[in-house]
Amino acid sequence: MKLWKDFVKGLWEENPVWVMLLGMCPTLAVTNTATNGFAMGLATTFVLLGGGIVNSAVKNLIPSEVRIPSFIVVIATFVTIVDYTTKAYFPAIAESLSLFIPLIVVNCLILGRSESFASKMPVHRSIADALGMGAGFTLALTSLGVVREVLGFGTVFGSSIPGLTSWFQPWGIMVLPAGAFLSLGVVLGVLNSIRQS
Repeated sequence: MKLWKDFVKGLWEENPVWVMLLGMCPTLAVTNTATNGFAMGLATTFVLLGGGIVNSAVKNLIPSEVRIPSFIVVIATFVTIVDYTTKAYFPAIAESLSLFIPLIVVNCLILGRSESFASKMPVHRSIADALGMGAGFTLALTSLGVVREVLGFGTVFGSSIPGLTSWFQPWGIMVLPAGAFLSLGVVLGVLNSIRQS
């Protein structure tokens, strides 16, 4: 039961983007398409999971004076794995995400979960937490990417939407940084009104 609660809280109750407003840099920067949002979410989930497992497993071996630097070294290791794997096997995605994959190291979501959860809980609960937070982050980035891609390009995951292209004129602003702020603001407003009702 605790594992399920650890997982589910990241999807809605403590969603990193929609509730805690963490990871705003990649949320605003890479969500101009659903593919980019999904890929960034998966990369972040991998780092959350790897970092959570290792940091939870070694929490009793690390002196408190060097806990944060050691967490960063572990996180940087998993970010490097993601970065090199993406460049080797998915070069188009690596190019579109460019510098944002290496910036996962300083994403406050990653370090925050290692510090507030993985460093205090056993490995199995850290896995559930990391998967839930990663799934919530991926869901948020992908859904924001879908909104921006539909309105900005008239496509979803790069495919045109039947019936939409005949009458819809894409809004160029939606794929620009201003469109990221507008989309996020509207989505957060809708979700907050749902949460309060």
